[in-house]
Amino acid sequence: MESLMQTTPFFWVVFNALILVMLWLDLKVFHKEAHEVAPREALKWSVVWVVISLGFALGLYAFTGAPKSVEFLTGYIVEKSLSIDNIFVFSLIFRKLSIPLKYQHRVLFWGIFGALALRGLMIWFGIALISYFHPIIYILGAFLIFTGIKTLLMKEKPLDLEKHPLIVFIRRYVPLTPKLDGQNLWSRTTHKPARWKATPLFLALVLVECSDVIFAIDSIPAIFAITLDPFIVYTSNVFAILGLRSLYFLLADAIEKFYYLKPGVALILCFVGLKMIVVDFCKIPTNFSLFVILLILGGSMALSYFYRGTECHK
Repeated sequence: MESLMQTTPFFWVVFNALILVMLWLDLKVFHKEAHEVAPREALKWSVVWVVISLGFALGLYAFTGAPKSVEFLTGYIVEKSLSIDNIFVFSLIFRKLSIPLKYQHRVLFWGIFGALALRGLMIWFGIALISYFHPIIYILGAFLIFTGIKTLLMKEKPLDLEKHPLIVFIRRYVPLTPKLDGQNLWSRTTHKPARWKATPLFLALVLVECSDVIFAIDSIPAIFAITLDPFIVYTSNVFAILGLRSLYFLLADAIEKFYYLKPGVALILCFVGLKMIVVDFCKIPTNFSLFVILLILGGSMALSYFYRGTECHK
């Protein structure tokens, strides 16, 4: 069945067609007009995307059997947990650029749309590279362990958008306007000669795309520790990304309260990195990997809740 998953275009065509339909409904029906996404609405959509993802896992179980379904769930949870860092950065970008809450969904929509294409290319390249030169998997594993340890030990530096090389480059070569024009990325000036200028939403979109590429460098190799089936790698990434917007609106204001979540994500990186390094010497079952990842993620959230409770009583 694995060869069928990798060779037939049927799975790819159907899956991408469904994703395009869902994205069209999201943009043209459910979020046609710009509005502030309330926590209740964000919670509803978070549940919807989780249910759709679980439904997809059940579909894999029905058509391909338990192994592929478990691989998908494990990869999905890994990608979902690693996407927590994106929420920190998205929130910071929107605050620094003073993007109103009601326009943030549109930026994230196009940012995630671009992320799907970029990650698809990165997944294809990564799997081709591992197939051509298998020892690269050891290097990727060591990189993930290094990233996890660095995340545990190093303090984050504040993001200075004024000195960010990408922002400096855009401001030098792209005409900009400091004023928002609704939810438009570009605005046409009224005075003559009329010119098109990029709005702050465009800057926010560029930074969102850039940050996702950086995070993908960690998250995509991480799922290679779970499976090298391109269909499973791609679909788990897609579902994790699609649910990222609602998760952002749900957790953006409270994410800093999850004190131990970031160390938990770092431990997950170290675990999957170790799994990649020992893959040819000790095969760690996917079921066990799923258990360990859930244990780390659930434990870090429980510790965060306990820490918040003790802080409130001080």
